[in-house]
Amino acid sequence: MFAITERLLLRPGWIEDAPALSRAIGDHAVIRNLARAPWPYALGDAEQFLSLPQQQDRPRMLIFRREGGTPELIGGIGIHDGVNGTPELGYWLARAHWARGYATEAGRALVAICDETLRLPHLIASHALDNPASGAVLRKLGFRPTGEIGRLHSLGRRGEMDVKGFIRPRFARGEAVSDQAENAPLAA
Repeated sequence: MFAITERLLLRPGWIEDAPALSRAIGDHAVIRNLARAPWPYALGDAEQFLSLPQQQDRPRMLIFRREGGTPELIGGIGIHDGVNGTPELGYWLARAHWARGYATEAGRALVAICDETLRLPHLIASHALDNPASGAVLRKLGFRPTGEIGRLHSLGRRGEMDVKGFIRPRFARGEAVSDQAENAPLAA
């Protein structure tokens, strides 16, 4: 699965991307906002991540900036199984590319794939409470707060982090969000 936006290319990661991936994500300011990425993040971690099998209904893509010639790897975005198998959006950007609208642009492309191609009834997401910029991105993508504050273990922080939960129904088809999805817990 691929997506092209005005400034970005989203595509699955290839093993050849490992050096660029480890450079882009290898910043504690990035890793500390993620639950599953280890710190420090080494080339072997990138190779292991890129070797994971892809699931058709859980796309996992790298974000490349297309401006200025050769595409540059600047982040990652994808859907993974959240609590109870609920599709959960996750994303990150290299620090040099924060506050430029790239997360929102990539998020809109992936949400469109989830709505129009995968026809997922809803998505959940969360952000670290000390990273409110991520919450602003989620709101721009049509997510709304669930009112839940949860705790997730962060490998990058080597401990727990408080997170705020969000949900996004597929508004395009006007389907109601089920009670189960609306009240899905953030962490078991």
